[in-house]
Amino acid sequence: MKLFSAHTLLACLLTTAALAQPGRAEKTGTQNANAQNARVQNSHTTENLRGASAVSQQIAWASGTHGTYLRTTDAGHTWLSAQVPGAESLDFRAVVAFSADEAFLMSAGPGDQSRIYHTSDAGRRWQLQFTNTNAKGFFDSMVFWDPAHGVVLGDPIPDETGQLKFELLLTNDGQTWIPIPPAQLPPAVAGEGAFAASNSCLAVLSPNNGTAGELPVNAGTNGQDTTSSRAEIGSEKNRALAPEGNDPNLWFATGGSVARVFRSPDRGLSWQVFTTPILHGPDSAGIFSIAFRDSLHGVIAGGDYKHPDHDGPNLAFTSDGGITWTLSPIRPQAYFSAVAFDRNPPVPSHQDPAHFRLFIVAPGFIFDFRPPYNPSRINPRKKSGIKFNAISPNPIGGVLVVGPNGSIASLPALPRTPLH
Repeated sequence: MKLFSAHTLLACLLTTAALAQPGRAEKTGTQNANAQNARVQNSHTTENLRGASAVSQQIAWASGTHGTYLRTTDAGHTWLSAQVPGAESLDFRAVVAFSADEAFLMSAGPGDQSRIYHTSDAGRRWQLQFTNTNAKGFFDSMVFWDPAHGVVLGDPIPDETGQLKFELLLTNDGQTWIPIPPAQLPPAVAGEGAFAASNSCLAVLSPNNGTAGELPVNAGTNGQDTTSSRAEIGSEKNRALAPEGNDPNLWFATGGSVARVFRSPDRGLSWQVFTTPILHGPDSAGIFSIAFRDSLHGVIAGGDYKHPDHDGPNLAFTSDGGITWTLSPIRPQAYFSAVAFDRNPPVPSHQDPAHFRLFIVAPGFIFDFRPPYNPSRINPRKKSGIKFNAISPNPIGGVLVVGPNGSIASLPALPRTPLH
């Protein structure tokens, strides 16, 4: 689903302010000291950035408009910006990197403007792996379990019967992309699509996420509307696409006429669809981002990007793998383009009971949320013009955030506290 472009000016450091969450925590503002360590980085580009991939504390990649990609190997002190040859007209909405040398890029756009590229030599050479040949196609997001196993999501296109189905591509070797047959997928609703705002409307659990328990393939709906679709489990072609040893769950979130979550518990072989209470209706509203910290606990965020200050409902949580969703009481809300869980969460103690950390990105601020505490609100300094689009959690904790006009900032990991 195509999104607007924005503009801003990269400047000064970030400041923070506590934001009360009604009826939740007794302690407020406890994250201000850590949030004040947020650091703006000079990207040496003015492109609109919507792709981010933090590989380690030292290595990260970003991507954006006009075929642009960026890379740092010194924790953001120096960013090198370049263009993929022949891709100057493309908008790289997604980058997934595995080292200083290896990365995948996904461009979003109608028809053949949606493509997948790969480099194994830090961008000296780029291999065009896949081009969307359907004029009605539009890629939205790309995620990977590991360097050989990934998935790309595209907006609904008519199948052979004329029924709208989301487009999903899988790779089992990091080179060849195979579409999931439309017959395996539940139908989309007229006016339903996915958002390419932040490369986060599609989610899997990477190997270091961990799991909290197994989900039944045919889980109940607890009163929610659901649609199920089952593929032929015996398909050798589908079996080959399953990355051994990784969590099998795959989720994606939608917007427009409806705001739904699609879940496959077996890497695309079967599907269930669940309705959510997130704002929807116009083609500018719905779920923009979905994230899970384990196989049961997740979050969805979104809103209406044409009305970014509307109060929602724009944020909801699940504790059953996406079957049911509970709206968050956090107020005020706004249009949220991205969410991400900290990959090195705090260890609960008597002094600090927080057991996970969540980052929620709006165009003009970031929530640093550590329940049961109230979220801290991280704001750009006044008149800086800094805006945010997308986020990538760092494996050691903290996040990388990117946005319009080359904006890049990092939020640090929390100090580790031993369990008491």
